[in-house]
Amino acid sequence: MAAVIALAVVVVALVLFWKEWVPIEVTSLLVVFLLAVTGVLTPEEAFSGFSNDTVIFIFALLAMTQGLAATGVVRALAGRLGFLSRLGERAFIVAMMTIVATFSAFVSNTVTTAAFLPVVMSGAARARLPNRHVLMPLSFASMLGGTIVLFGTSTNLVMSEVMERAGLGAIRVFELAPAGLAITILGIAVVGLFGPRLLRRGEAAADEAALPERAYLAEIAVPHGSPHVGRPVHEFAHALGADPIGVVRGERAVASAKEVRPEDRVVVEGPPEKIVEAADAHGVAVPDAEAAGPARDGSEAAVLVVEAAVPPDSRLVGRTMGEARLAERLGVELLAIHRRPAAHRATRRALLWRGRRAPSIATLPISVGDVLLLRAPADRVRELASAGVLLVLTGFEHDPPRRGKAALAVALFVGALALGTAEVLPMSVAGLAGLLAMVLTGCVDGQRALRIDWRVVLLIGSMLALGLAMERSGAGKLVGEVVARAAAFGGPRTVMVLLAVITILLSAPMSNQAASLVVFPVALAAAHRLGIDPRPLAIAVTLAGSCSFMTPLEPSAMLVYGAGRYRFADFVRTGAPVTAAVVIVIAVLVPIVWPLG
Repeated sequence: MAAVIALAVVVVALVLFWKEWVPIEVTSLLVVFLLAVTGVLTPEEAFSGFSNDTVIFIFALLAMTQGLAATGVVRALAGRLGFLSRLGERAFIVAMMTIVATFSAFVSNTVTTAAFLPVVMSGAARARLPNRHVLMPLSFASMLGGTIVLFGTSTNLVMSEVMERAGLGAIRVFELAPAGLAITILGIAVVGLFGPRLLRRGEAAADEAALPERAYLAEIAVPHGSPHVGRPVHEFAHALGADPIGVVRGERAVASAKEVRPEDRVVVEGPPEKIVEAADAHGVAVPDAEAAGPARDGSEAAVLVVEAAVPPDSRLVGRTMGEARLAERLGVELLAIHRRPAAHRATRRALLWRGRRAPSIATLPISVGDVLLLRAPADRVRELASAGVLLVLTGFEHDPPRRGKAALAVALFVGALALGTAEVLPMSVAGLAGLLAMVLTGCVDGQRALRIDWRVVLLIGSMLALGLAMERSGAGKLVGEVVARAAAFGGPRTVMVLLAVITILLSAPMSNQAASLVVFPVALAAAHRLGIDPRPLAIAVTLAGSCSFMTPLEPSAMLVYGAGRYRFADFVRTGAPVTAAVVIVIAVLVPIVWPLG
């Protein structure tokens, strides 16, 4: 009875994940509730997933990547990755996946995805590619790379141990490489060839859920001595992040600027977060603005970045920022300006008007309805809002990059991964040690470190509980044995392929390791009935256990699910051809490298 209930919960979860009638985190909690209330698991077992070593480690990894972002490491790496965009979208995806898969061959795929997630997102922004076009390929690459080397995934290590206990001999370090390399190369080729087209099919639904972004105009100055001087304009644009729309040199617009020169002003356009990143970039400055000063009582005030509209009765109407003396008197920086569409286009033309002096944004008369992107101490923002000068729309505390801590942040991040991978400390303890060290050494503020996607933690914890239920109730073994008996009529190769397919399907509601462990005894029994060597079947199950591409329920896929604004159907549609490629490689190559006879 418990097995039937567990299978019913799996069906309910898959339907809700697919239809998305309720948020994914609500479905995750519903799974835990159903398992506990039906008695399939005790309450302690149902909630044990949230205290699991893997969940705690993933939380720590996500928080540590905030430290890498806060110290500018992510931005620096992303700028280099963004250069690949010159090769085109497909070449960018293939090159990125190759780098990630190589890294993942030696490091856990979940760790790899978490480490590369912010870098790839920033690199995609510089390459002007949507997150949804690159994040699913990122997670797929981390899973593909894990099939190459023994310690690429925990699934390989677990299966090696149970194979040795069963008398088949442990998996050697590079034994999986012939099949793993073929799976990885073919998988990357399939994603590069079909991925962009398949992911575009779901863009309409994703765009409906996206909040509209305001396009701001800003100027970024390149002072003498900047490392960007002499750099090609297009490379500077990739490093900057925001979209460049022109260059002003010597107070006049330059139509065909080839490289950046000292005292150039680059006019850029983009959403507020990109403008702030550009203003904080190393070797550039915001022209015609003064840094935010201390609070009136002489204490240090929190610095805010706010979007503020200009109301009709504001004293700023008809005046420039210079005339209002906000920077001089209050330390308020004007980073960028957003205007109604017609006025926005007119402002762009004015800033880049060829043949006559180009105005600066700080010298533009402010109009009613303009939205200003400002950086200022919190007390000055409150003062302006209280006086009716500005209507604050949104705001967040500004934390400029702590570049002096970059090397330390990298060392702590790598050190935590090394300690966990080498099993000097449990993975969860190593991750928490790295996170605490980053906070205590000032690499990242404690509040920023906790700005992670908590849906990932809920989803992984609930799926671990569901996997435990499938294993404890015998539901997974029941399904595997039924299909294996039916497959016995097709011969050894058919049995091997179907066992791989069963493993892939079971790794959706279960963890990869649990799915492989459930199918392994079925593979041994099938080999005994057919009178063949069980090692090829065990190898096929091991490889298949790392290749769950058709649902977002694998930890690496969960990490990118929210950030890429994916739907369940996106994984089914895009993961299906990759899964087919994996099954083909297993069917063709495994019997050659590991003969069935």
